[in-house]
Amino acid sequence: MDDCCNNKGNELALLRERQGRVLYIVLAINTAMFIVEFTAGWVVNSTALLGDSLDMFGDSLVYAISIFVLHRGVPARTGAALFKSGFLLLFSLLIIAEAVCKSIIGVVPDTGWMGLIGGIALIANLSCLVPLYSHRSDDINMSSTWLCSRNDVIANLSVLAAAGLVMLTESLWPDLVVGVSLAFLYLHSSVKVAKDT
Repeated sequence: MDDCCNNKGNELALLRERQGRVLYIVLAINTAMFIVEFTAGWVVNSTALLGDSLDMFGDSLVYAISIFVLHRGVPARTGAALFKSGFLLLFSLLIIAEAVCKSIIGVVPDTGWMGLIGGIALIANLSCLVPLYSHRSDDINMSSTWLCSRNDVIANLSVLAAAGLVMLTESLWPDLVVGVSLAFLYLHSSVKVAKDT
C-alpha cells in the first residue's frame, strides 16, 4: 500500500514538473508578444492588435499564477481559475471601450503592419498551444490555461482577417468588429472558466 502511494506521489510530482516547464515557456512567449503587439497596436492604430496585446498580457499573468499554484492544493487552483475568469471579463470590457473610442475618432489602422504583427502573434501562440495540448485535461488550472491559449489562436486568425478586410475596404469597421468579437469570446471563456470551478 505504501509503495502504491509513493508511486502515485512520484507520478504527481513528475506531472507538476512537466506542467511547470510548459508554463515557463508559454509565459516567456506571451510576455514578449504583449510588448510587441501593444507597441504595434498603438503605433498603427489597430483595435484588434491592442485587444490581442491585452490578451497576451492577461495570459502572461495567467501563466504566472498557474506556475504559482502548480504545487498547491485544489483551493488555490480553484481561486486562480476564478481570478483568470475575472481577468478575461476585464479584458472584454476594455476592448469594448477602446472600440467605442476608435469608432468616434475614426482612425483606419495600417494594414501592412497589422497583418505582419498578427502573423507573428499567430506563430507565437501556436508554439504555446502545441505543448499545452497534452496537459489540457490534467486539472482545472491547466484546463483554463489551455482555453486561454486556444482563444489566442482564434484571436490571431481574426486579426489577420480584419487586416485583409481593412485593406480591401479602406474602412476601420472590420478592425472594430474583430475587436468587439474578441471581447465576446473572452466574455464567453470567462463564464466557462467560472462555471468549471
